[in-house]
Amino acid sequence: MKKFFLTTVLMGCLLGLATSAQAVVIDWTDWVSSDSTGGFTAYGVMTTTTSTVNVTYNNPLGVGFYQTSTGIDYWQNGHAGRTEATSPYTNSFVENIPTGVDIVALRWAGLQTLSFSETIANPVFAYVSLNGNGYGFDQDFEILSFGDASDGNDCGYWGCGTSYKQVVEVSSNVYEYRLLGTGEPHGTLRFTGAFDTVTWRSLSNEYWNGFTVGIEGTAAEVFPETHGNAVPEPATMALFATGLLGATLRRRKK
Repeated sequence: MKKFFLTTVLMGCLLGLATSAQAVVIDWTDWVSSDSTGGFTAYGVMTTTTSTVNVTYNNPLGVGFYQTSTGIDYWQNGHAGRTEATSPYTNSFVENIPTGVDIVALRWAGLQTLSFSETIANPVFAYVSLNGNGYGFDQDFEILSFGDASDGNDCGYWGCGTSYKQVVEVSSNVYEYRLLGTGEPHGTLRFTGAFDTVTWRSLSNEYWNGFTVGIEGTAAEVFPETHGNAVPEPATMALFATGLLGATLRRRKK
């Protein structure tokens, strides 16, 4: 009975720590260059508090267009500038809107991959104008926010829309986690855990829908108990305690 009581108290404390966690500043990718290697390859950098992480995006079929330092700011609330409090891209986890005008705009159905030079933690995927398309990821995710009054946010650049997840068994015990929506979905989702790569496929041809990616930090920064000798931060320890870092399909976890 005493053991049960202590276990219950411990789990309650850990859950309380998890739910009290504050929004964090996301290290969004600064997209800097590209080439025609393997169809289309883009290169970017994410700068964290202790590290510089190189990001490589590859799409064998190419993309619609690619913006680095110039172009339209598609991360605005509608066409009315950036209001972080009601942005489709900020929420209880994400404090800041994707930076600059950096975006990769897609148009073809098919597989694509993000690779990181260092193992990263809790990547956040921001998307623009997903109408007429959808993304099928190789691991589970959580939708954090989208640009619609039903979620308490302003519309995105191209209008309002909702987002939802659909899990499909594509073969025996192999699942695809699909991001779908209604209207003009703009928003963010999060993968929980440590990653070297993220792979997904666009479900249909549609010109255009766009994305960028950011991270909470490197795995060594966010999960020091498994990537170093530092004492775990409370929120991180709570996430581990509640089992949110389970292994998922085709993910290489450090």
